[in-house]
Amino acid sequence: MFILKRQDVEISTIQHPKRDQQIPILTYQGQTFRLINVFGAHQEEEAKTFWRDLTDNRGKACVLLEEPDRYSIWGKIRLDQLAAETGADGKIVPLTQACLLLLQAVFLDIEDLLGTRQAGLFQKDLIAVFRQWQFPQANTPEAVNHLLTMEPLNSLQMPVWEEHHLITLLQELYRLGKQYFGNTNFAQEVGDILQDMPPADRALFKDWLKQSSVGKLWR
Repeated sequence: MFILKRQDVEISTIQHPKRDQQIPILTYQGQTFRLINVFGAHQEEEAKTFWRDLTDNRGKACVLLEEPDRYSIWGKIRLDQLAAETGADGKIVPLTQACLLLLQAVFLDIEDLLGTRQAGLFQKDLIAVFRQWQFPQANTPEAVNHLLTMEPLNSLQMPVWEEHHLITLLQELYRLGKQYFGNTNFAQEVGDILQDMPPADRALFKDWLKQSSVGKLWR
């Protein structure tokens, strides 16, 4: 639909109607858009490919925003639609659980194979990632340690993240894993890592992953 620069648009936040969370909203020429996906500054081609797929193949009205440190994709939405949303809230918990299981598996492999010093450095890198991308409930060492040690399938207090947070987490986790291990074998064991999830939730995550921009990384 549009490729825009930061100075072309207005970005604000509104309160999520069902959760204690602020939602970023982009406004352009009287139209409102909600954040769908985020790419790093070095991922221009990936961002444009994903944006074209949404607009050309799926018929979605989307904006690709070029910023100095990232590319972000926003989908058109009416603000009154947010109050009617139910599906996203219903699926975000199992998606978050799956992403946390992948995160914990990579961390444990680093600790087991590379030692506690490397695991500590990985934890510091995670804190930097969560702060850079403004993840709720994940910007302190204590919060990150909790995410790495909690039991995602049994916890009643999941981090309140949106889908774009999960996509960013998987992008950055893949980058860090490749950096620490020197290969991408860790990203090819998704089925084994998620075997304790209920079959329906595991299938939901795999379908979501295939349709996301990180589907080609994690298999």
